Amino acid sequence: MINSDNINVTNMTNTNITTSSASIPHHNLGTTRGQLFLFYELEPLEVFLAVVVFIIIHSLRQKKRQGLPLWPLVGMLPSLLVGMRHNLYEWVTDILCRQNGTFHFKGPSFSNLNCVVTSDPRNLEHLLKTKFSNYPKGQYFRSNVHDLLGDGIFNADDETWQRQRKIASIEFHSTKFRHLTTESLLELVHSRLLPVLEEALAKSTAIDLQDILLRLTFDNICMIAFGVDPGCLRPGLPEIPFARAFEDATEATVLRFVTPTWIWKAMRFLNLGSESRLKDSIKGVDQFAIEVIKTRKKELENPESRGETNNSKKSCDPKKERSDLLSVFMRLKDDNGEAFSEKFLSDICVNFILAGRDTSSVALSWFFWLLDKHPEVEEKILQEVYRIIGERKDEGEQKSGVKKDVIFKAEEVKRMEYLQAAISEALRLYPSVPVDHKEVVEDDIFPDGTMLKKGTKVVYAIYAMGRMESIWGKDCREYKPERWLRDGRFMSESAYKFTAFNGGPRLCLGKDFAYYQMKFVAAAILYCYHVKVVKDHPVVPKLALTMYMKHGLKVNLIRRDESELEKYF
Repeated sequence: MINSDNINVTNMTNTNITTSSASIPHHNLGTTRGQLFLFYELEPLEVFLAVVVFIIIHSLRQKKRQGLPLWPLVGMLPSLLVGMRHNLYEWVTDILCRQNGTFHFKGPSFSNLNCVVTSDPRNLEHLLKTKFSNYPKGQYFRSNVHDLLGDGIFNADDETWQRQRKIASIEFHSTKFRHLTTESLLELVHSRLLPVLEEALAKSTAIDLQDILLRLTFDNICMIAFGVDPGCLRPGLPEIPFARAFEDATEATVLRFVTPTWIWKAMRFLNLGSESRLKDSIKGVDQFAIEVIKTRKKELENPESRGETNNSKKSCDPKKERSDLLSVFMRLKDDNGEAFSEKFLSDICVNFILAGRDTSSVALSWFFWLLDKHPEVEEKILQEVYRIIGERKDEGEQKSGVKKDVIFKAEEVKRMEYLQAAISEALRLYPSVPVDHKEVVEDDIFPDGTMLKKGTKVVYAIYAMGRMESIWGKDCREYKPERWLRDGRFMSESAYKFTAFNGGPRLCLGKDFAYYQMKFVAAAILYCYHVKVVKDHPVVPKLALTMYMKHGLKVNLIRRDESELEKYF
């Protein structure tokens, strides 16, 4: 049987619903439905916006603790891109100052840009000396620069590095090598540099001093490394294919350090963009190097065949043994008693050219720019230089008065203490190598408490170190050569405080020659000319392996008036 009460209830309910619906005006019903529709449409948008706001606030709050905002997926990359648009080195310095000298950069989750950046001298001594074996160059660095530097000393680790270092160290301290370096420099300065500057003065034209100094040091290091003179520094400043190829190769290589590895490797595979330019320029570098090596092999096999080769105008005495690095390594054998391969010999020479060409010329460019801003420093350098000349006691030499063609003696250059302080101060503020890189072999802890996992990349910011109050005091950003002097004598600082020449077992082998080269060149120029930077010329560092000036250094030369110079004698 069917229950009649149920039927009644159901009917009553249906009747009430119908009645209620019928009692709502049509316009109110539309409004209610619209409000429900709007509620369901806005809710996901509001949730999305809330999440976005939360992520932004959370990411920005990380800046106080980690130094930079930390975004999902892309990490700190947006901040890095902003920093690269301006002065990347100042950007890093500001972060390190806020973070007490060390911070952890976290790149995108799909990249290998993660690293620990430090400027703490305690950490540098730890990684460069105390735990040296635990901090090699590492696979990441070697992979990035291998196409250019191969297995040369600046890209090598372990036994390969030790063997090259040992051979080069012995040679760098030999009498023959020292004679080669000083004689080649003297010839280049007085037979090339000063005539080129005199030509520019006669034409009353501004010159790019950075370019001229790069040409000078390139010729000089090629003489030392390869035993040949490429002739970059000559009247008319000709473009040398090898020099151009070398320049392009270094510029393309540095881009790999700010590009995710998988991207530049894909570009290399497809021969695109900067990787295409890198491939072509390395081909030019290798072609020059292999040609020199083949010629040198013939010379060593038949000493009587030596003569004017490879653009060198200086004929060679067949009875005189060469002392350039290439010849030294070619006379040696590897661990198996075999001669070193042409590729390995090329790598060795290219590595030394990279170090010897850029570091001194870049340092001198910043030095002359700083002198233009600090004429009182230039005045003190001139006082020292002319005092040393005035003390000459060799028979037949003037003890006073201005001498036109002065050639500084090695012992005189060494006595230029204030000049060395002025150059060191320029290197402190503008180190030729602004940052360097290591990789952690085993888990470790820095002296400042930073935890380091195996495989972590460590970047030590040498540029930033010169601007840390905790290291150099309140006046750290001021150019003050006096900070290097004690009772008028030059006093060097710890290599872990002043790291322009690296430190520990990898301390720069050419440090003494670099100082001699820079002092000799600076004294020779300043004795003859006042160097005035062109008004409003933009001077900013370039992102490269070494800290070039992005727009060069445009200067005008003013010959020193003899009456002006008499006051120093």
